[in-house]
Amino acid sequence: MGDGAAAAAPSRFRTICVFCGSSAGHRKVFADAALELGHELVRRGIDLVYGGGSIGLMGVIARTVDAGGCHVLGWCFCFAFVHRVIPKALMPIEISGESIGEVKVVDDMHQRKAEMARQSEAFIALPGGYGTMEELLEMITWCQLGIHDKPVGLLNVDGYYDPLIALFEKGATEGFINPDCKQIFVSAPTASELLTKMEQYTRLHQEVAPATTWEISELGYGKGDGAPAEDS
Repeated sequence: MGDGAAAAAPSRFRTICVFCGSSAGHRKVFADAALELGHELVRRGIDLVYGGGSIGLMGVIARTVDAGGCHVLGWCFCFAFVHRVIPKALMPIEISGESIGEVKVVDDMHQRKAEMARQSEAFIALPGGYGTMEELLEMITWCQLGIHDKPVGLLNVDGYYDPLIALFEKGATEGFINPDCKQIFVSAPTASELLTKMEQYTRLHQEVAPATTWEISELGYGKGDGAPAEDS
């Protein structure tokens, strides 16, 4: 980061999981947004958890955070660490021979998402395809169900997610989405604005099952992490 970059206040987040495409898209604006988000994570001293690819938007943000490694904010030394989780079957597709940060290989997509969720304190979706949207919607759904209460953010680059946000509005209008669940996620057009909103996020919606301890058995992930399950 250049000398002109303003020092950020200490973040409430130590790690953020970023969902994004293994493609860069057809327009430079998307890669620019991934670059901007990477710089903003480094500026705030936030570690990155992501899907493990070294190509497309995944590669852009991972290289940016990794290259930002030692970033001085006044007297505070901040290290931005890249942690990635990738299923064995996707390694030939998403890795181009370049290794960025630490790589952990998992067996399947379910474990990949669960690991990324367990290791993160918030989630951001950059533009991406079916995989990105599926990951985003699962984190929104888990929040609705009460599995986690971590902030979810949409980096709405050049209105990319406008149709999806409109679909959520339609779902609420037609009675399929509880109106207060529209507040589960926040969105913004720039990385700085989005992270500021996420720093200020408080849960407003009612959990579907607030009295239930949710668990992902393979990883013990859930709000009742570490607690033994009760016999039924």
